[in-house]
Amino acid sequence: MASIDVKEILDLTPQLLSIPSKHVWYSYDEEADVLYLNFKKPSHADDSEMTDDNVIIRYEKGEVVGITVLNASKRKEAV
Repeated sequence: MASIDVKEILDLTPQLLSIPSKHVWYSYDEEADVLYLNFKKPSHADDSEMTDDNVIIRYEKGEVVGITVLNASKRKEAV
């Protein structure tokens, strides 16, 4: 198993707690470089929109149920 940088996760904690949804599932497709965040399971998006910064916001009955981040690895902050 890969090692985990606990400090990085702790640094993320305030942002995670600020997400309106209390449940978040995620997966990352390394080959496609796409990060999927889901706020509802199961979710069946019936609409979506692409933002100017290549993020797809997915909706189900007007409620945000997920976000797809394209080119995810290129969004890392410089350390």
